[in-house]
Amino acid sequence: MRAAQPRSRQQTLALRRQLVGSSCKLFFPTDPVKITKAKGQYMYDENGRQYLDCINNVAHVGHCHPDVVKAAHEQNQLLNTNSRYLHDNLVDYAERLSKTLPEKLCIFYFLNSGSEANDLALRLARQYTKHEDVIVLDHAYHGHLTSLIDISPYKFRNLEGQKEWVHVAPVPDTYRGLYRENHEDPVTAYADEVKYIIEHAQKRGRKIAAFFVESLPSVGGQIIPPAGYFQKVAEYVHNAGGVFIADEIQVGFGRVGKHFWAFQLQGEDFIPDIVTMGKPIGNGHPLACVATTKEIAEAFAATGVEYFNTFGGNPVSCAIGLAVLDVIEKEHLQAHATEVGNFLMKTLKEQQVKHPIIGDVRGCGLFIGVDLIKDQAERTPATAEAQDLVTRLKEKYILLSTDGPGRNVLKFKPPMCFNIEDAKFVVETIDKILTDMEKECLNQQKTPVCST
Repeated sequence: MRAAQPRSRQQTLALRRQLVGSSCKLFFPTDPVKITKAKGQYMYDENGRQYLDCINNVAHVGHCHPDVVKAAHEQNQLLNTNSRYLHDNLVDYAERLSKTLPEKLCIFYFLNSGSEANDLALRLARQYTKHEDVIVLDHAYHGHLTSLIDISPYKFRNLEGQKEWVHVAPVPDTYRGLYRENHEDPVTAYADEVKYIIEHAQKRGRKIAAFFVESLPSVGGQIIPPAGYFQKVAEYVHNAGGVFIADEIQVGFGRVGKHFWAFQLQGEDFIPDIVTMGKPIGNGHPLACVATTKEIAEAFAATGVEYFNTFGGNPVSCAIGLAVLDVIEKEHLQAHATEVGNFLMKTLKEQQVKHPIIGDVRGCGLFIGVDLIKDQAERTPATAEAQDLVTRLKEKYILLSTDGPGRNVLKFKPPMCFNIEDAKFVVETIDKILTDMEKECLNQQKTPVCST
């Protein structure tokens, strides 16, 4: 039963430390925020203080959107059961999703989380190709299941290490990667790194099942792969008998603005073989999906082993998924993401001119990264300064976090209702805080923030 009286923040924290595994981390661990409700792009603590949420891409159309809440409530009053019974919500939802995707991606599997979706994608790829090996990008994260830890350098480098069937390609990062903005052809250079990996693997008798990639690497530092990279990689992977898996779990459903799916930024001539979806798909409800081709689905079915997911595709989940699609369309959230994202990028780039610590501003729509550096020449990650900035933003009731190998990239992935006024507030606050940090740095005769 719930506590008879609301607990204080410290009481809740003490119970969490007592009852919940310590590996389950909190934001702002030294001074965590207790959130009791949320609406739109705002969250509220136990004292009613409002925080601007700049990082919650799960609450895609806004926290507690009334249309999504209504859809869940109404379907819950009628029926919630597994997908072994016929129900219109399942086929209606699959049909709606199919209209957002290239024609060949026409078969759907419904699940409960992005990790489940990526695990199934891996199974589909291996069954279809009869191969085992997987190529991933460095610093990638694809989920918390054992199969996905194995293909997530972000995790396995701190655990048991790299399996022999996993191959790691460099992130196509033109700011701090192997091939940067001054390279004559970074697209080909980065794609050729994948070609070399395939050739080396084949010499050792290995066979490639899949190239598994986030359409926009998030944990890797809010990276925007150069257009054309996926096409070249897909050619090499297909020639090796593998498939291309686009992980849209962080960035799908119109977040990039100009397209519904982030992989479409690569160009109309690129179509992945498998697409995985999660996080924003259910606006906070546990829902996920895998879309693939008939050929891959038929190969999976040919084993004769049933694929059944107890809660995947249940009527309530599908009703929620449909409601999310309705809101995206009704509230023109793709166009909104483009408008607000362009404004946020523009104002952040203005701050880049003013504050040398801002090395790069990159993004598309409402997926934006701000790369903080200690020096312009080496582009050394300003890890401590980034954490200090995020902590000070929290004190101003703005929730932002960092990512990237150096934990120095500010990541913007707010609910899609995040607006121009919110963007102005965040950028003005960042400007004030960086100005204060620069003054403190000069007073202490330190160089990281003040350097040029």
